[in-house]
Amino acid sequence: MENYNKILAFLYKEVRHLDDKEWDEWLKFYDEDCTYWMPGWTDEDELTTNPHTEISLIYYSNKGGLEDRIFRIKTERSSASTPETRTSHNISNVEILEENENEVKIRFNWHTLSFRYKNTDHYFGTSFYTLKKVDDSFLIANKKIILKNDYIRQVLDVYHI
Repeated sequence: MENYNKILAFLYKEVRHLDDKEWDEWLKFYDEDCTYWMPGWTDEDELTTNPHTEISLIYYSNKGGLEDRIFRIKTERSSASTPETRTSHNISNVEILEENENEVKIRFNWHTLSFRYKNTDHYFGTSFYTLKKVDDSFLIANKKIILKNDYIRQVLDVYHI
């Protein structure tokens, strides 16, 4: 139960940094070799399985990709992020799927409200994380995001999910 509460606190803090646009603090949650992947859906309503050969909605093979994305957001070099989007992330149904001495695999459902251009959009789905145990906390080693409502009217970004 102690580890479960630490995981919840970790997840809540991660999404708070997104909602508060604390980009540098958010990046600290990721391991240098992390994979960040949101697969796309095929015409047969199946998720793509290979980010190297099939469509992904977002894919970064390491933290450097996330750092580059945040640099573009912070320096207003991202037309998809201007004007800034206001978000509210909500997490539920957090489950520990597997755990060993080095890592914990979890899944949870999420719902994000996003406000931009006087419109409110809803994004929802399920995420799967592999958390690397570091000292008394975690780093995200692998993040797979399943977006359930993928018919959207704007470009998705890391702060939407």
